Amino acid sequence: MRYKHSDYMHWSKTQSRARFNLATSGVAPFPLRELSVDLKELEINGDNSYGYPPLQAAIAAHNGVDPDCVVESAGTSMANHLAMAAIIEPGDEVLIEHPAYGPILDVARYLQANVKRFQRAGENGWGVDAKEVLRCITPKTRLIVITNLHNPTSALTPEPVLREIGDIARSVGALVLVDEVYLDAVYEDTPRTSFHLGPEFVVTSSLTKVYGVSGLRCGWILAQPGLAWKMRRLNDLYSATPVYPGELLSVAAFNHLNLLRERGRSLVEADRKLLRDFLARQSAISAAWTDWGTTAFMQLLNGDVNVFLERLRSKFDTSAVPGRFFEMPDHFRIGMGADTQMFEEGLNRIGRALG
Repeated sequence: MRYKHSDYMHWSKTQSRARFNLATSGVAPFPLRELSVDLKELEINGDNSYGYPPLQAAIAAHNGVDPDCVVESAGTSMANHLAMAAIIEPGDEVLIEHPAYGPILDVARYLQANVKRFQRAGENGWGVDAKEVLRCITPKTRLIVITNLHNPTSALTPEPVLREIGDIARSVGALVLVDEVYLDAVYEDTPRTSFHLGPEFVVTSSLTKVYGVSGLRCGWILAQPGLAWKMRRLNDLYSATPVYPGELLSVAAFNHLNLLRERGRSLVEADRKLLRDFLARQSAISAAWTDWGTTAFMQLLNGDVNVFLERLRSKFDTSAVPGRFFEMPDHFRIGMGADTQMFEEGLNRIGRALG
């Protein structure tokens, strides 16, 4: 039976909200009034056949690529869907990390891929081991899929490891799809996009997590020009054109990208300090520490996570994402960067719920 829904997205839309919402995954919304855009210049309708040229140019410049390699998409989720749908056929073998972000698995299964897995090891900080990828790949593998930063743990895959994975993929004629939507949350020495590592790399990303403008749905795919054109044509099945005011505002966001990023950074770093202090006081949960990213993945050392999260929500009005959506039922994910006072009180309530 083909997957035709996402359990995680349904949960997120219907059950994640609480007064102290730690189930977020991106930074707080950036106010439109601070974007320095003249609303009189906005238009409802405009010309976009296969990409709005100013936005294509902005995305290309941000990533240091040719505009012909850029495919606009409605956020990273649609980017992942378009990328996988353009690359694989029903029955193709796709090698995906474990643990994985649920909707990525849902898309692969919806496309009738033969899904195989390689393990990220918690004892190694959830990093990718190229030897594990090599162990799991077969001559039938068509695509390798990873997130960088990893969702849900925020683990970074460094460039040398990505190069190894690219070499492995090339040896069997496969491509590597890297979801980089969280990568710009590495605020110091930010890695360049892995698209530059070779023609076997396809990258997805957006402004939705790190920049506080998720409502614009400004996403993109980076692919070699021929594959990029195939993705644009495939997108004809889903929409005629993007929302033109959203494209105009997305260009404005790119014009002030450092301002947006630094605002989010200040919130994330304040929350991260609170999280470090909180974890130092706790013995009932553990988490692999990272110095970057907007999410943290915590293991409940004793008890049932779903029971704990239900108590957390019903008695303490606080929400977190159940680990079952990442195939790790003894874990839960929390997000940083939304509101520091709220985050601090949310952590306090987690501590009280742990008893």
